[in-house]
Amino acid sequence: MTLAAQSHAAKPFRKRIADASEPYLYSAPALVLIVGVMLVPLVLGISYAFRDIQLLNPFSGGFIGLDHFRALGQDQAFFRALRNTLWWTGASVFLQFVFGLILALLLDKPFAGRGLVQALVFLPWAVPSFLAGLNWAWLFNPVIGPLPHWLYALGLLDAPNNILSDPQLAMWGPIAANVWWGIPFFAITLLAALQAIPRDLYEAASIDGAGPVQRFISITLPFLAPTIAITILLRTVWISNFADLIVVMTNGGPADRTQIVASYIFTQAFKRLDFGYASAIALVLLVLLLVYSLLIVLLRQTLLNKG
Repeated sequence: MTLAAQSHAAKPFRKRIADASEPYLYSAPALVLIVGVMLVPLVLGISYAFRDIQLLNPFSGGFIGLDHFRALGQDQAFFRALRNTLWWTGASVFLQFVFGLILALLLDKPFAGRGLVQALVFLPWAVPSFLAGLNWAWLFNPVIGPLPHWLYALGLLDAPNNILSDPQLAMWGPIAANVWWGIPFFAITLLAALQAIPRDLYEAASIDGAGPVQRFISITLPFLAPTIAITILLRTVWISNFADLIVVMTNGGPADRTQIVASYIFTQAFKRLDFGYASAIALVLLVLLLVYSLLIVLLRQTLLNKG
């Protein structure tokens, strides 16, 4: 018998149990917190989707099966909110990514005062979303805000009116606020990825005669591809669930033209006090986002394997 085996056999049984359980005991507080804060509310929320939970009805609370989902299949307001969510999320993520990439490329170059510029660029990320929405709502107000007058002077509006009250243009107000608020996220992550690219690759490509566009396509984009995939995944999930700006700026109006699924859940739960129906909508949104996330993760893994 080896010395290690003899030492292990000599240890008391309680000591061996204590040594084996030590890592789990250290992680137990975090696990209890995760279960209590995340898993328990998630399970309760999913159970509400199959129950009749109406705060104004003292006789509610019973199990109703798939009734909420049957009603959801005939709810035109939900499908309108789903279409608005696709438009809200797609436009916000695309514009945030484009402007964030441009900022990251600019900040990657050394210049005087770059630290100050970086601080100013990242400032919107520190502004509370409620305050950002309130400020942008004021900016679009023609009485106290300059934006309607500027858009009118540029010929983009027929009159200096508030676009938040125009059913055809209202969605652009929260999208503009969301783009301004979310650009720093892409700028920060893409700038970190840019600074991790070896500089000698650019020097070698330049010596071989590659121009700026060729270096960007052949070097920068392949290195940024995994980071782009994961940042777009995170922002898409966040923006799809992000109703703060919508609620503050338009409250889903006018005529539900800016109502997204997340704000529709808020309306059902906290205005109509129908937590069962709101939970059913939230469960559908959860499934859709899980499918989307799985596809993006598979795409990112494919890009990493090719790299």
